[in-house]
Amino acid sequence: MREIKAQEITAAVARLCIEACSVLGPDWWQAMAAALAREEAPLGRDILQQLQENARLAAGTGEPICQDTGVAVVFVEVGQEVHIAGGNLYEAINAGVRQGYTEGYLRNSVVGDPLLRKNTGDNTPAIIHTEIVDGDRLKITVAPKGAGSENMSGVKMLKPADGVAGIKKYVLQVVEEAGGNPCPPIVVGVGIGGNLEKAPYLAKKALLRPLGQRHPLSHVAELEEELLEAINATGIGPQGLGGRVTALDVHIEIYPTHIASLPVAVNLQCHAARHATAIL
Repeated sequence: MREIKAQEITAAVARLCIEACSVLGPDWWQAMAAALAREEAPLGRDILQQLQENARLAAGTGEPICQDTGVAVVFVEVGQEVHIAGGNLYEAINAGVRQGYTEGYLRNSVVGDPLLRKNTGDNTPAIIHTEIVDGDRLKITVAPKGAGSENMSGVKMLKPADGVAGIKKYVLQVVEEAGGNPCPPIVVGVGIGGNLEKAPYLAKKALLRPLGQRHPLSHVAELEEELLEAINATGIGPQGLGGRVTALDVHIEIYPTHIASLPVAVNLQCHAARHATAIL
């Protein structure tokens, strides 16, 4: 049994909150370069160049890429040989979010009661997803999610008879109805299978995969490619102002489901595919 102290978790989460909000990975830069090479609309090209310059400035100054630093969504893989000492896992994570959002001067966007709408003042509580895995390590991924893209997401319980055609139709419907609201070029996460709560989780988790990396199952990878082509054919374009590049990528995650069900969730991510990971 390996011991990890709660304060180590807090420190890691605080650092990841700041890093995720200001630094985009090499996969994003490659995807944006490819998007700029494809985009033909002058305004679309100008927007893509401005987004790249904004990302450069954010990384250089440590300031947020976007003023909406979102809800802190935290994915945690807990090795079954790990013992957390000196505190509770969730309390340690929320302490890290509180610290990171304060020290990083990040916007506090969380209200404690969705009806009374009073801000908690420190961006807690985080949305935390935990998974027990083999080993003696703790893997933490912080993925800040702004409301502009999150509000445009959706879930639908399709009939099995709807099949792949029905999935494509629904994904395109969500993207087209969203238009420019989620700040395209977007990343589209799709969750297929499970049940009503599992599909949206799969769609959110799909956004963590590096841009350009296809699903290991060939038929799923093929569907990702087909959806990406169809979405980019909508003409929505960068920031919804027209062009060839509406999405940087489409990622799909699947899970077994009931014989009578075909749950499909679509989670839209703005152009800034923000997430940062640490392994303790």
